[in-house]
Amino acid sequence: MSNPIKVYRHALSGHCHRIELMLSLLGLPATFIDVDLAAGEHKTPGFLKLNALGQVPVLDDQGTLLADSNAILVYLERRYGNGRWLPHDPLTQAQVQRWFSVAAGPLANSAMKARLVTVFGAPFDPEPLIAAAHRLFQFIDAHLASQPFLAGDQATLAEVSLYSYIAHAPEGNVSLEPYAHLRAWLRRIEALEGFVPMGVTQVGLMR
Repeated sequence: MSNPIKVYRHALSGHCHRIELMLSLLGLPATFIDVDLAAGEHKTPGFLKLNALGQVPVLDDQGTLLADSNAILVYLERRYGNGRWLPHDPLTQAQVQRWFSVAAGPLANSAMKARLVTVFGAPFDPEPLIAAAHRLFQFIDAHLASQPFLAGDQATLAEVSLYSYIAHAPEGNVSLEPYAHLRAWLRRIEALEGFVPMGVTQVGLMR
């Protein structure tokens, strides 16, 4: 019998890896459907019926369609989780939302875009992106000097939202070597039960 949850994704997208990681952490089986972005499959009429913005990932949970990776994370936790990944207290929820904003803003506009240059040939000037990534990583590294996870003492959706593009920043020529606390945080996430990695491409500092 096929899995009830389907995910339309690109295997090298950090946004899509967030969903794969969340499903695995929750122990939820899913069927992954690869979308050929290079061929423009995400802009075809069939795909645009799933997401009018023409972006991956898209979650199809027994006919319930949802786009935007951070929104999908919240849905999966609230639908199938037990509150561990998004605790109910207002402060922790606000902290998680803050890190969602970091993932969608400063991280997406620095390390993510720098990786797009090397992995997908995006026409960005990499130097300001790399510099912005280092400023962001300095901030996160200092934050993690006093606590093990972004929103406190346990992993939350904040970890799932930020992990992929930070872990793969070296593919965009952003070194993680200066950031001991950040690297330790990555190892703590990778030690979580149910963790699954994203495929590594041999570009940037990974060559």
